[in-house]
Amino acid sequence: MALTSVQNVLEQARDALTVRRVFGDPYERDGIVVIPAAAVRGGAGGGGGQEAGREGAGGGFGVTARPVGAFLIKGGEVAWQPSLDLNRAILGGQIVALVAILAWRSVAKARQKARRAASRG
Repeated sequence: MALTSVQNVLEQARDALTVRRVFGDPYERDGIVVIPAAAVRGGAGGGGGQEAGREGAGGGFGVTARPVGAFLIKGGEVAWQPSLDLNRAILGGQIVALVAILAWRSVAKARQKARRAASRG
């Protein structure tokens, strides 16, 4: 019983991580065929055991996906159009700004220290 439950969870995880999750159904707009693509990650696990004549099992899986772009097909030519993850771009900008502020602060402190040392001696 427990092994069947774990195998069922793992089978569902395998079915969730198919190529159909990575590449969406193609569609056509204005003479261009668009095939969307996504980065899909997932994992599964499970286990079971017996203790004092009682049997138990458990399992689970998770899947995450994010768009990465699309293949565009027009007149026999294929082109890749990457998607823009605006949240990731904003986060990257914030990190760069924070590093710049901290670097500026360190330089300002060092200059202030050097000025004090020069005025004393």
